[in-house]
Amino acid sequence: MAFEFTDSNFQTEAIESDKLVLVDFWAEWCGPCRAIGPVIEELATEYDGKVVVGKVNVDHNSEVSGQFRVRSIPTVLLLKNGEILEKFVGARSKSDYVSAIEKHS
Repeated sequence: MAFEFTDSNFQTEAIESDKLVLVDFWAEWCGPCRAIGPVIEELATEYDGKVVVGKVNVDHNSEVSGQFRVRSIPTVLLLKNGEILEKFVGARSKSDYVSAIEKHS
């Protein structure tokens, strides 16, 4: 299951993580966000223990969303040591995310 990032835990769970981190910025009312939701869950299961895969609800966590200048959703970021390695805006295929993870693993 994908981790639930919040404004209060993002620093410790994502920025300070020693693992690769995939973050899905989403909202309940966003159709494309709901479309990639199952893909994010699959990635969380497949990369469990290797990559931190989680979601940020932009309606409830404006601080983190603002920090990364998320203007459109879904936005998926791949982070390492707090740095953005890849940024995907809009719904993408699972293979796009897998390719990015494998490239940076």
